[in-house]
Amino acid sequence: MAGRTVRNRRFTSQAVRTAAAAACVALALTACGSTNDTGAAGAGGDGKGGGKVGVILPLLTSPFWQSYNDYVPKMAKSEGVDALKTVNSNNDPSQQITDINNALNQNAKGLVVAPIDSAAISAGLDQAERKGVPVVAVDVAPEKGKVAMVVRADNVAYGQKACDYLGQHVKTGKVVQIMGDLASVNGRDRSEAFRACAKKKYPGLKVLEIPAKWEADTAASKLDTLLNANPDIKGIYMQAGGVYLAPTLQTLKSKGLLKAAGQKGHITIVSNDGIPQEFAAIRSGQIDATVSQPADSYAKYGMYYIKAAMQGKTFKPGPTDHDSKIVELPGGILEDELPAPLVTKDNVDDPKLWGNTVK
Repeated sequence: MAGRTVRNRRFTSQAVRTAAAAACVALALTACGSTNDTGAAGAGGDGKGGGKVGVILPLLTSPFWQSYNDYVPKMAKSEGVDALKTVNSNNDPSQQITDINNALNQNAKGLVVAPIDSAAISAGLDQAERKGVPVVAVDVAPEKGKVAMVVRADNVAYGQKACDYLGQHVKTGKVVQIMGDLASVNGRDRSEAFRACAKKKYPGLKVLEIPAKWEADTAASKLDTLLNANPDIKGIYMQAGGVYLAPTLQTLKSKGLLKAAGQKGHITIVSNDGIPQEFAAIRSGQIDATVSQPADSYAKYGMYYIKAAMQGKTFKPGPTDHDSKIVELPGGILEDELPAPLVTKDNVDDPKLWGNTVK
């Protein structure tokens, strides 16, 4: 999903970066997006930063979120955050609101939440705001509601990178994107970016789509049906390898369509997430590329920003000191867009990739 803009966002990532750069010029000597910023106390901040932090996960059926879950206590410790035991909302938006309320009832002084539904999460954010508890959103930006920061990679770039890879390697023919939940800004951003890129840059591609809602069974069933009608598919974009990798490969294998890279009939496959299983599939030639979504940095900077918010620190748009850029989304929401590199057979063994550090 794991893990762009909210629904009404119509400007491109480049436009956002241009605006952010202009903001930095206007702010002159201000550190802009630096994580060394120490602004005045914001709403919910007491200047001390003490208290428990609730951490709400969207699901634990994906290796990506399992890895994020493993990183949370490590990063909480390294950032000096007293995190409560993580809570899994089981991909249920209403359960996630209940989980937020439960954390607030446990007297949490801060929340780090990975929203399931970009609109539905506003009910939980409103509850936290009424209690003066700051919230950091990870992976998904809310459509409305107050958050101290969104920690997320540029999901528009995810779709564009996948489109460019398929466009350059497939060139003409049918490609399918297995989409995420379109109730999530992540699913919408990746889908719209891939679709727009293909239309503009690669008119030889015919894009077919599977709305799979981050559900493995749905992806497998709909891909099976689509392949029955379109056995000549040349490329696949999976928006979440943690959920879609296994069912996609199994479906292709069952139809005799799983050919290694370099073999006649190979279907070019690009994924998102950067989990070890994707890296193994790249090495074996089953898939060709993935965009590495930074599970480790999501946990690290989720903890960093919630501690800062609890201390009353604020940030401004601009470049950070960790190779990212803070941008302002519609509604004044700030988002730290973390880097997410494209991984292919050429760099899959890079030890700096978090997927190569998981044991």
